[in-house]
Amino acid sequence: MITDMTKGNPSTTILKFAFPMLIGNLFQQLYNIVDSVVVGRFIGKDALASVGSSFMLMNFFSFVIIGMCMGASIVYSYYFGEKNYSKLRKTIYISFLSIGIFTILLSVLLVFNIEEMLILINTPENILGDARIYLKVIFASLIFAYLFNICSALLRSIGDSRTPLYFLILAALINIVLDLLFVIVYDMGVLGVAVATAIAQAVSSILCLIYGFTKIPFIRLTREDMVFDKEIAKVVAKYSFLTSIQQSIMTFGMVCVQGIVNTFGADTIAAFTAAGKIDSIAYLPVQDFGNAFSTYVAQNKGANNMTRIREGVKSVVKTIIIFCLILSLAIYISAGKLMNIFVNASEINVIEIGVEYLSIISIFYVLIGFLFMFYGFFRGMGELNTSLFLTILSLGSRVFLAYTLSRIPQIGQRGIWWSVPIGWIIADLVGFVLYKRTHKNKLLIPQETLNF
Repeated sequence: MITDMTKGNPSTTILKFAFPMLIGNLFQQLYNIVDSVVVGRFIGKDALASVGSSFMLMNFFSFVIIGMCMGASIVYSYYFGEKNYSKLRKTIYISFLSIGIFTILLSVLLVFNIEEMLILINTPENILGDARIYLKVIFASLIFAYLFNICSALLRSIGDSRTPLYFLILAALINIVLDLLFVIVYDMGVLGVAVATAIAQAVSSILCLIYGFTKIPFIRLTREDMVFDKEIAKVVAKYSFLTSIQQSIMTFGMVCVQGIVNTFGADTIAAFTAAGKIDSIAYLPVQDFGNAFSTYVAQNKGANNMTRIREGVKSVVKTIIIFCLILSLAIYISAGKLMNIFVNASEINVIEIGVEYLSIISIFYVLIGFLFMFYGFFRGMGELNTSLFLTILSLGSRVFLAYTLSRIPQIGQRGIWWSVPIGWIIADLVGFVLYKRTHKNKLLIPQETLNF
């Protein structure tokens, strides 16, 4: 269902749009959660550590692609809000082709350099083999991750957040069935988990592509649309590149943190892997509100409706506070039970480390909620440099503090956990100052003077 976000009640519009994104991302997380549960329960602790160590590298390069797709979607949203369908179709052609070629080249490069990357992040020798097998399959099938994300980004940019959800649900179900089949029945180990994920992504991406271009007439490309427009290409390149840098910096920071975690051994790696899954699911709602807000801001900027953007900010702030308070309480109380989902009760040390991590992080979810709001606002307004700066500030602070604090014997790995909320609060304070500047300089000036 296509949604024009320049009309209707801002709160209702953003929430309705964000909800399918939330459910969809929960199923996206289900890919990795099922992988971790199956590996941890049916293969073993070392295998779980190998998938966890691989996960950060996989995320980093996946988010390079996802960031490019997100950047292009801002341009889609702007032209959709402006009702300029000719430029929208040309943007689709240029972005699909250029990002697709980049993905193929990146995939080939990664497949031939897996071991060097794993060694670079201090992957222990006993889990290196499984990590290498897992990543080889994931990187070889990166084209399907691209295809799904570019199609999803397009559909969401025009207000359809439900269709990507349906294909994600299908992919998650396929992934669950194949995980169990390949690991338990055929005893394929970590290889089976990776192959299951690749097949699930392939099916969902192809179906999403077919749906988009057969069911929505105004995005269907003609010969006139498949031309190189220099001005559109420059806009797409700018937005795709800067958003990709932002997303990859976020995950690069996590790769650096993973490298620090890896120095503490397999128990800490396994605990960080399991707790990290729980953590990432917990703040998905506010992450999706931020992403939905980005589309909302971009469409309304295209329509030159600055008053509506200000109303949207107030709505998102209230939603973030409510959701984060509920989530913080829920995760803090149930941390131990949640860890037991991923690892056997006999792994007492792994569970204790994971509970310690969640008990610290969960208290501060409202901080990451506001940070996602700032990311979405500045992306939607076209201030990608500001959004990028906040990301660098947050992740840079986290990596620096994680390394510094964890080297103090009295603090140890707890320093890694505490570096997270400290990084969030630093970026939030700066983000608030920059938002006030934008509010004064752009949101309060005559609308007809604004340009894309």
